[in-house]
Amino acid sequence: MKKVIAIVGPTAIGKTKISIEIAKHYNLDIISADSVAVYKKLDIGSAKPTREEMDGVKHYLIDDLEPSMQYDVELFQRKAREIIDNNNPIILAGGTGLYVQSVLFDYQFEAQKRDKSFEEKYKDLSNEKLYKVLIEKDSSVENRIHPNNRKRILRALEILNDTNSSVTSYDGKNTPYYDSYIIYLNVGNRDVLYNRINKRVDKMISDGLLDEVKELYDEGIMPHAIGYKEFIPYFEGKISLSDVVEEIKKNSRHLAKRQMTWFKNQMPTHFYEVNLDNIFETINNIIIDLDKFLGA
Repeated sequence: MKKVIAIVGPTAIGKTKISIEIAKHYNLDIISADSVAVYKKLDIGSAKPTREEMDGVKHYLIDDLEPSMQYDVELFQRKAREIIDNNNPIILAGGTGLYVQSVLFDYQFEAQKRDKSFEEKYKDLSNEKLYKVLIEKDSSVENRIHPNNRKRILRALEILNDTNSSVTSYDGKNTPYYDSYIIYLNVGNRDVLYNRINKRVDKMISDGLLDEVKELYDEGIMPHAIGYKEFIPYFEGKISLSDVVEEIKKNSRHLAKRQMTWFKNQMPTHFYEVNLDNIFETINNIIIDLDKFLGA
């Protein structure tokens, strides 16, 4: 079974720096598990590593698509597995949890043959009420499916109806697909992380984020991603730039909180506390354990 080192954690925790240093140490390539950095022109707002930051390390699935193209977890899974099958071992790094999970575990995508009569049955229920129906039938999915993700809720209900099986066991999320070592990066004090997020957003603005987003907006492209979508009301003359900045900071902090919750509940990980004052101390601690995993 091929070996994969996964480096995950909340936004602004230092995944890029740590993954690159580990890649250099073992002479490995990196697959980016980021749903925004895959697009060309989305550079500053996605916190995409620059060529200088990559420091000679080959990165896959960065600048891979035009902004107008569609990208989803199923496409990512296929592309990432093709790369892994030709690179052993390799590093998978990023904060889009579902992308990481879909690759490392036997996450299968079934053809969506939704029975219209089945969908009609629940059409008058709000997302909240539909979610309650699902939880009553299968409590194991609580906190695994977002209450507003109607498509997934309906899919889970379909699986229950057709197979009498929970979606959590049906789609193979708990069955390893590779021999993976999942590194979860975290800081004990969330205020420290939130402060890093705020400072990173300020740097994005000083680095020219406004110009980057305005160019996309003028081309008729507006990604529904943090760091981009917040500018829409600004371009429409409804809010100030300072309001945009605060909104990006707020949404980024909320994203970090969701990521921490997701990785804690969805995948088995090896926990590493990041020393933000001396990140190489953290890297050295990780390498000690990776030597055992890789048989180095």
